[in-house]
Amino acid sequence: MSLTLYYHPLASFCWKVLIALYENDIPFTPQLVKLGDPSERAAFLKLWPIGKFPLLRDQARGQTVPESSIIIEYLDQHYPGRTRLIPEDAELALQARLRDRFYDLYVHMQTQAVIDNRLRPQDAKDRHGARNARTRLRTSYAIIDEQMKGSGWAAGASFTIADCSALPALFYASEVEPFGNGLANVSAYLERLKARPSVARVLKEAEPYFHMFPREGD
Repeated sequence: MSLTLYYHPLASFCWKVLIALYENDIPFTPQLVKLGDPSERAAFLKLWPIGKFPLLRDQARGQTVPESSIIIEYLDQHYPGRTRLIPEDAELALQARLRDRFYDLYVHMQTQAVIDNRLRPQDAKDRHGARNARTRLRTSYAIIDEQMKGSGWAAGASFTIADCSALPALFYASEVEPFGNGLANVSAYLERLKARPSVARVLKEAEPYFHMFPREGD
């Protein structure tokens, strides 16, 4: 196969790319990398010195592509399928990219801040930073709830890159800061996402690793 995805099935940003790959049935070789293994880590760093997942290697085109959003754009350009993840209409494409960034920056990264704090030793906790991240999550939830009124997907009527981004962001965010009452549109949207076959496959593959998720320790 031309495409190899370097990833970990629990890594949230990897889910974005996996959803895109499964959505269009794009053949690829999954390469699970254990960064705790010195030899595997060293080999991965030769490909991408930053050392972050996911990373796509396209042997046929001689390209190594980092960053989840860029990988999805690359796939949509060079390996298009039945679902166009970047809409052809320029205005819709802009909205899809905007929502993708929104979910990454204001949901995904805020969730990561809380999780990172859980992993810190007690004498290095950043409780103030974690509280601020939770506040930003609540603000983001309210924005999303309003956006999803009468809308099937994040950027309108069609499934796009924004929905690939929304699933891991909302899935993990709901674990660290539950939606609670008054956010029916957000909750319903997450359930629609989880029911989509490409998403359901990603979640099923991640199940054996869910025990590794830090659920306590704020």
